[in-house]
Parts: sequence; structure tokens; C-alpha cells
Amino acid sequence: MHSVDKISIQSHRYVEATARRECDRTFVSRGGASNGTFTAPELHNPYNQSRQCLYTFLAAPGQRVLVEFWTFDLRGKPPECMHEYMDIYSEMSSLETGELVNSAFGGRYCGPIPPRRRVSLHRAVALAFFTDHTYTPSTLFYGSYRFINATEFEVGTPIPNTLCSYVIDVGKRKTGLLVSPTYPGIYPKDITCNYQFVGQPGQRIRLEFRDFDLFFGGPHCPFDWVRVYDGPDNTSAIIGTYCGQQRNLVLYSSDERLLVTFFTLPRAANTQNRGFKGIFEFSESFVKLDFISKHDAEHIRGSECDQKILSKKESSGFVYHPNYPFPYIQKVVCRYFIYGMQDSQNLERVRLEFQNFSIPKNISNPDTCSDGYLKVYLRGQEATDSYDKHDAELCGDGDIIPSFPPPLLSDGPRLVLVFSSGELQGRGFKAKYTFETEYRVPGTAAPGGLCAFTYRSEAKKRGEFNSPRYPSNYPSYTNCTYTLVATPNEQVTVVFDHFKVRADAWNATAGLYGGATCSEDWVEAWWTGREGTRVPLGRWCGLATPGPLQSPRGALGLLIALHTDSEAVASGFKARYVFEPAKSIFGDCGGNVSGSPWGIVSSPRYPLPYEAPARGAASRVCNWFITAKPGRRLLLNFDHFAVEGHLTERGCPAAVLRLWYESPGPPLELCGEKAPGDRWQYLSSSNSIRLSFIIADKSVGAAGWRAVWTEVTVGVGEECPEACGGACLPPGALCSGLPHCAGQRKSPRC
Repeated sequence: MHSVDKISIQSHRYVEATARRECDRTFVSRGGASNGTFTAPELHNPYNQSRQCLYTFLAAPGQRVLVEFWTFDLRGKPPECMHEYMDIYSEMSSLETGELVNSAFGGRYCGPIPPRRRVSLHRAVALAFFTDHTYTPSTLFYGSYRFINATEFEVGTPIPNTLCSYVIDVGKRKTGLLVSPTYPGIYPKDITCNYQFVGQPGQRIRLEFRDFDLFFGGPHCPFDWVRVYDGPDNTSAIIGTYCGQQRNLVLYSSDERLLVTFFTLPRAANTQNRGFKGIFEFSESFVKLDFISKHDAEHIRGSECDQKILSKKESSGFVYHPNYPFPYIQKVVCRYFIYGMQDSQNLERVRLEFQNFSIPKNISNPDTCSDGYLKVYLRGQEATDSYDKHDAELCGDGDIIPSFPPPLLSDGPRLVLVFSSGELQGRGFKAKYTFETEYRVPGTAAPGGLCAFTYRSEAKKRGEFNSPRYPSNYPSYTNCTYTLVATPNEQVTVVFDHFKVRADAWNATAGLYGGATCSEDWVEAWWTGREGTRVPLGRWCGLATPGPLQSPRGALGLLIALHTDSEAVASGFKARYVFEPAKSIFGDCGGNVSGSPWGIVSSPRYPLPYEAPARGAASRVCNWFITAKPGRRLLLNFDHFAVEGHLTERGCPAAVLRLWYESPGPPLELCGEKAPGDRWQYLSSSNSIRLSFIIADKSVGAAGWRAVWTEVTVGVGEECPEACGGACLPPGALCSGLPHCAGQRKSPRC
């Protein structure tokens, strides 16, 4: 006996059994389209007995039932629903006695919110109404039912021994609907449906979901989901897993096979999601992917022609329109995601240079790209609802005079192109992309991606520069140079506003920051001459910020370099520069000193505090040149010293005294405060020394400094009545009243 006949016999028995119950109602289809309404029963129940009424809807073979509530106001209180409620069963496979107990429970409802529509999984729906109130009016609920054609749920050829799995073969159906088993009613729990699409070689499959409403359990869809495989079975690559509510979900297969799996958990019904409805199409006219696979790009699965290009570190390649090298296909949209490297050690940007471009304009509206276009997003673009925020929209045709768009440079590691071919046909485009290291350093960059930047006075009188990727950490294993070029009648000043360079083994003291103390990462600086010469100014690391730098009169400018090794990194530095008219070789003060056995040199206004430079000036500079007789040397002793800064904790960013007393070699860099018991005494290696005191514009001032210089002899065999630190002071020095020697006391002979 056929299963259809069994259900018919069972239904008649069920009807006979339930007819004796005063409030049960049965609605049976006689075939063909039919519909109707139903209301709550009017019951008098003076003794508050438990009353149950069963409403049964039975469709004819080849039909299903759709039940919908229009009003609903049961007097139970959700979620308990103790005294009045309705249970719904829409997945019954038969109407045998006890089938309600064995069939999947579709939920219990009470209160003022009606249940959502139901479509039977087979041929029957049952509504079990329960109440123990003394009176039940017919207005408690009102609904309608329809017996609908079941063929729309048979989206293909049924797979034997499955509930809802189908093979969709292009030979039988080239386009059609794809719906979940009970759409638009609430979908069943504990099911797995597989939809296998089988096309012909050369075809691709387009799947567009017009409605998609699944329970959302989280971004990874751990509960109910639809999963789309780019191939014949579940071992194929996954295009995506989807749940929740999806809008504008359009997917393409890569070839002629596609698998869609719909899965729901076997849990008690606590959700009211309707499932999905989509349309599918097999076609040979969708974009062929060879224009992507032939080149160094990857097709983004699920899209018609979107591609992703990832850097292989400063690599390059080409992007083309679909169907290249032939004219492009009309009404196609392709996206190009071009991604440079971005991690703790790499940061790149994308350069795009066009070698061919022809996207015709609509002659009726030639001032805009109203038909085809190529939109450019220089900061990348991920959100689909932000594609109107493009940086450039390109179109036009260079048939007569080739006029390609200018080169484009991304603002970060990502550049995105959106190509829309419109209704007019053109030759399309070809462009070369190049991944360049992005240092995020303002200035004129050297060609070839080197970390080298130039700042010329003719281009800009003042500006900023920084370590790569500042304020983020600079990369390891990097060498960067910053060349500042002044005109012949100018000088350039550099002031550091932030400085943190890794120095694990740093043990600097008293301004000695050379190679002995900065052996991991460091910053170096030189004066540069117009003949290519260099004069070293120092090497800095750790937190010891370099003091303000100024090129001397007549020099070309300054050269600053950053070196990092392969180990850990830090935030680096930020500095600013100013080109100003050249001052005298002595700067704003200072001078030449010679011909005396001793003397005093001090900060401007000493013993009053020194002052910041005049408003608008980058710095105040004082240079002293002290020269002793040939064969003599110079002893310099600081008896007072207070300059803002700290040699080891923060360096000398606002003011610095540089002392050239050893040759060859960079100067000694001094700031901070000398304690009364400290000995700050320096012996020159020749008969000259130079002092340069530079006060930056951010200086707040301090007490200043004073030093006594003295001509001395060293290594002479004659008697030395007045000695100091291995040097012989000139006669009368100890009686001069000046502290020639650190810690000296007045001679009893004076």
C-alpha cells in the first residue's frame, strides 16, 4: 500500500476519533487550491477543568499546509504559559494516534504575541489549545490556512532516503528557486539538507539569496547555518558559512559544481526564524577566471571576479580587466584587493601605474562616469556599505591622444579597485602594481624604496621628520638617513621632541654616548660640507635625547642616521627642522679667545639664568674658540653647571653644551646639574678647544654655567710647581683667585 493511501486512512480514523471531542476541529484539503480561517472555540468551563482542543490541518498529496495567525491574545503568561497556551506541531509525518507525542515540538505560545507562520514539513499541522479558565471567548485567536503546492520545495531531484536533499542538474533546470524546507514558515530543528548543483564544463553557478533569516548564535555560526562549498562535496573548499540575517548575499561557484548544506541543531524550539529563499542560475556567460589565475593573484571564492593580491615583499605585477586582452564584458563588477605587508617588521604601500586605459564615457553625460568606471580606494575598502567613499573615479578613452590616469599611491598597505563595465564596451585597462616599503616619514623619499629622505631649504623652510612608522615601533634591521640641505647663506637647526631608541647594554655617563655605549640601535649626526666632508656630532641611544643640532656657517647642512639591529625595537624619535639665515661663526654670542694664560667662559647673562631664543627663532647659539700657544694644551674646569635636561634619564632636548676637547672625535654633550662635589674637568688633546651652547625654542631656562680655562703643559721634564691632574699650570695660576683645578685650594704662598 502506498504511503499516501496510509496517510489518508490514518487521517479518516483520526477524524472519527476526534469528532467526539466537542472543540476539536479538522480542516482537510480535497485537492486544488483552497483556504479558510479559524478562530478560538467558545468554551464554558465553570469548574476550571483542564480543557484541550486540537485543530488539525491535513493537505492533499502534493500539497502542504500554511497556517498564519492574525490575532492572538492567550491569557497565559510567557514564558511559563501555565493556564492557557497553544502548542504547535508542523513536522508530523502521519496522523496516527500518539503522533503528537512522537513528532518534533514546534513551541508553546501564550500572551499577546502571535506565533509566526508555519508551513508543514509533510502534509499536516496540528494546533493544541489548552485552557483552564471558566470562559473562553472566540476572540482569543484568529488565523487563516492555505493548502499550497509542494512542488516549489522540490528544488531538484530528491536524493533517496533523505528528508530534504536534492540534486539540481542543469540538464533539467537552468534557473530556479532554492528554499529551505518550510519557507516562509519557521524552519525545522534537527535537519541536514544538501543541495548539489551539477552544471556542464565551462559553466559557473550564481546563487542569490533574496531572503535569509537563520538563528544567530555568534560570528562563527555555531548553531544553525548554511555552508556553501565550492565544489561537488563537503571536502571542497568552503566559500562561506552563514547565519543570522544576510542581505545582498550573492555567491558564484568557481566551476560547474556547488554544494549548499543547511544544518539545524536538535534543540527545543525557542526561535522563530523562517530560513531562506534564493534563486540560482547556471551560465557560460559569467566571467572566466583565467584572467586572474594566469597572473599573480588569487580569486576570492564566492565572487564572480573579485581577486586578492598579496605582497611577496616589495614585489610587483599587473592587474587587468576581465576578459583581458580582449574587450571587457558589459555589466560586470569586479573588485581588486591589493594588500601590502603589514606586521611588526614590515609596512608597505601600493603604487599603481596605468599602461592601458579605455573605459568609454556616456556621450549624453560626458562630465561624469555614469556608465563604466574604475573606482579607487587609497586606504583600502572592506565594508560593502562604504563603496561610495572612493578617492578617485576614473573613466575615459585615450584613442586619439593616449592619456592614462596618473600614478596612484595608497595611503597605507591596502589599495582597492572596483571595476564596473556598464553597458558600453571598451578595451579596458592594464596597470602595474608595485609594493613599496612605507616608512611613514615626511620628506622627499629616495627612489628604489630606500629609507632615505631629503629636506631642502628651497622646498620647505621648516617641517618635521621621524623614525620609520613613528609613533609605532620602528622595524628592526633598518638603516635610514635624513639629509638636510641648506642654501649657502643659511643654517639648519634640528630639535628632537621625542626620543626612545633601544639600548639594552646602555651605561652612558657624563655625556659619553659613542660606540662603546650605543651598540644595538642608535642615532648618529654629522655636519656635512659642500665638498662631501662630514664632521661627527655624536651617537645617541636609550632615552638620552640628542641636544639641539645646528649646522655651522658655510656648511651644506646636517646628516642624521638611524641604525637598528635584528633584535627588539622601540618607538624611535620625532624631530623638527628650521632653515634660517646664517649667523656669524660665533652665533648669537661667544668669540675667539687666545693670547692669555687663563680666562673664564660662561653662558649668556651668567650668573643670571640664560634665556630662550627670540620669538620665532629656532635656537640661540653661542660658539667659543679657545686657542693656547703651540705645544700647550687647555684645561677646562666647570665650577658651576645647571642646564635643563639629564644626561642619562632624558638627554638634552631643550639645551646643550657641546665641548670639542679631544681630536679626532665627536664633542662631549653636557646638560643637567653639577653637584658641588662633582669634578667636571677636561684636558684637551691639542692646543684648542671649542664650546657650542645651543638653546632650543622649547627651553624654559636654567641657572647656566661657568668654566675656567687654563693653558697647561703636559709631559715636560722640568719642575712643575703648580700641577693639576697630570698637567702643569702656569705660574701664578693658584693665586689668581680662579678655580683652575677641580677641588683646588688657595696656595699658602698667595
